Amino acid sequence: MAIMKQSVSLLLHNIRSVYNVGSIFRTAECLGVEKIYLSGYTPAPVDRFGRARSDFHKVALGTEKVIAWEQVKDYTGLIKGLKHNSYEIVALEQVSDSQLLQNFVPIQPILLIPGTETTGVDPELVEMCDTTVEIAQQGTKESLNVHTATAIACWHLLH
Repeated sequence: MAIMKQSVSLLLHNIRSVYNVGSIFRTAECLGVEKIYLSGYTPAPVDRFGRARSDFHKVALGTEKVIAWEQVKDYTGLIKGLKHNSYEIVALEQVSDSQLLQNFVPIQPILLIPGTETTGVDPELVEMCDTTVEIAQQGTKESLNVHTATAIACWHLLH
């Protein structure tokens, strides 16, 4: 087993696909992510009546019962609280001043915020971040699927 080099939590804000979110749960649990926060319209493992979602479970394969997760209404308060507790807030997004993921050297616990399927990380959220990282790409497409990008970033940060 690889030795983890960092503590990483995730904030999944306005990710619309239950399949992407379920896949992120599965990957995050496998890689050792500490906690997943859900905000906006990101689907949760349970519906609004507290019933387990079979579509979520089918993709997450039960990891939603193992990894710590929480729905938050106020992501601003969450970020402020984590900053107060010495977390570095990191957006996974392509912006003019982002640094390559492989060059990023974290020195404290991280809250990683991946972008949504269509518009990336909300600019308001980017402004709240301490830094922004992106994954180097060589192909013709501008971005990776949110699950894939999150998996790559988490693996890099945790191992």
